[in-house]
Amino acid sequence: MSTPTEQGVAEYFAAIRAMDVERCVAVFAPEAEQHDPVGTPVNVGHEAIRAFFTGIFTGFKTVGLTEDLVFVNGNSAAAKWTGKGIAHNGKSATFEGIDVLDFNEDGKIVQARAFWDPAPVMDAIAD
Repeated sequence: MSTPTEQGVAEYFAAIRAMDVERCVAVFAPEAEQHDPVGTPVNVGHEAIRAFFTGIFTGFKTVGLTEDLVFVNGNSAAAKWTGKGIAHNGKSATFEGIDVLDFNEDGKIVQARAFWDPAPVMDAIAD
């Protein structure tokens, strides 16, 4: 049987691959913080997180992240991932990163910190 943290990590990545904004938002606790990528303005709460995912998905026909390695320790996890997407303009993007996710006892993300370079994504969605 997997732990709530392991289930939360799996659902986080599955929701992104499904490009389902509401499913992505549902993985987060209502007061969650999302640093994506780290160093950019922090998204706090469901509305800001919803806006983030809506913005990402709007630029792509398909986009998703695949977990390459996942390390779980209690209510925290680190995942090295590979992202791939095809923008509406036909350009493709491949990008990599590491997410550090902290979960509450209900398996909801309370803080997500994503370490990655958004340049390949921005290049792909540029006209």
